[in-house]
Amino acid sequence: MSGLAGKLLIASPTLKDPNFERTVVLLCHHDQQGGMGLIINRPRPMTMIEMFNELNMQQSVAENQRNILSRRQVHEGGPVDPIRGFILHDTARSYEATLRVHADIHLTASRDVLEAIAQGNGPDHYLIMLGYAGWGAGQLEEELLRNDWLLASPSPQLLFETPATQQWLQALRTQGIDPACLSMQPGHA
Repeated sequence: MSGLAGKLLIASPTLKDPNFERTVVLLCHHDQQGGMGLIINRPRPMTMIEMFNELNMQQSVAENQRNILSRRQVHEGGPVDPIRGFILHDTARSYEATLRVHADIHLTASRDVLEAIAQGNGPDHYLIMLGYAGWGAGQLEEELLRNDWLLASPSPQLLFETPATQQWLQALRTQGIDPACLSMQPGHA
């Protein structure tokens, strides 16, 4: 099973791993060696202004952005390398290291996008994540065969406009799934 990059992984209602229970993960990379994704629905108890302060970038923040950034949460992208930062965004502006993940969804891991956000010149819609989810060779495929994850196509609306507390249920509903009616046993409806 290859070619899963750009797909959403929706945690099945039976997945009880505390790292991934009720999560929605955007799979950014996947090949025979493994995969890398970002949890989109886990805000951390850290605002963006606090993150800019920790990065010693507080001088970069424009005065008109301070209030906005003090209300926006940084997200937990996953349990691997929790201090590494990633920005999911909706435009393919020319930042140093931007990867197109899906039609209108891009991933950047360079400091220039943070500077643009601090100045109010960044992407219109974005999520800042710390950490990522990683899978070794064949690991994700095994999890899919165990029905730990449901696959779906992402949408910018789900990623950037749906509140994090509602993303898991909304992702299931978008697939026509009511979690209360979902059976995880093969051959049963």
